[in-house]
Amino acid sequence: MTRTVYVNGDYLPEDEAKVSVFDRAFLMADGVYEVTSVLGGRLIDFPGHLARLQRSLDALEIRNPLSDEDWLAVHREIVARNGIEDGLVYLQVSRGNPGDRDFAYPSADTPPTVVLFTQSKPGLADSEQARTGIRVVSIPDIRWGRRDIKTVQLLYPSMGKMMAKKVGADDAWMVEDGLVTEGTSNNAYIVRGGKIITRGLSTDILHGITRAAVLRFAREAQMEIEERPFTLEEAMAADEAFVTSASAFVMPVVAIDGVALGDGRPGPVATRLREIYLDESRKAAI
Repeated sequence: MTRTVYVNGDYLPEDEAKVSVFDRAFLMADGVYEVTSVLGGRLIDFPGHLARLQRSLDALEIRNPLSDEDWLAVHREIVARNGIEDGLVYLQVSRGNPGDRDFAYPSADTPPTVVLFTQSKPGLADSEQARTGIRVVSIPDIRWGRRDIKTVQLLYPSMGKMMAKKVGADDAWMVEDGLVTEGTSNNAYIVRGGKIITRGLSTDILHGITRAAVLRFAREAQMEIEERPFTLEEAMAADEAFVTSASAFVMPVVAIDGVALGDGRPGPVATRLREIYLDESRKAAI
């Protein structure tokens, strides 16, 4: 089955979907993106993703090309056309194609480029890694200062994942001034004495949509939460750890830089939070 891709208002076979070589996402990484999970054919945390999309567009002074209602309609249509039960919808908006390359922004009437595609991932929520946990390594955080904007500027996170892969780990946690910022594509947490500790929101980290939902569910479950930076050494001495993201949901971390956490298996807090998140998110999916 040929995948159907959305490009600037048209639904096209993937081999016919094209974007100009002058598009600023290609030339300048001048664009933003969102990834929404699909479970049972329905969108997870979709309002949060739309709100963050608007925030990212505003930060880069790119106009939002569609209304919330139109974004929902396009997402539902592309999920239906591709027969996605479990998987992901990738959305990208760039500043568009000004017809040539220039560091200066093009005129305000240049239409943004909009691309959406799906990725089918049967059994997305039934992850073997969630049962065994993942291993992470630490790497220096050398990214730019606006990590809260979800841009397509993903070279260093990609490099970080490869650094982890080369030493037999699953992912990397980035560290700045001795403090963990976040994972390459996820927010990072540790648990000590039953307390969930995670860095507070700022320009230093991405404002995760899954993060917001998980912390809300944790509070509702009477779990103690402390939003503050934590050191790599503190993380390695923690009882357990985990990450959150739209595609991994709540994923236990069982080792950092080769040091096992707890008994080296997913801890009870991460395991319970994953159960709660998936249960509540499925109920609220649209």
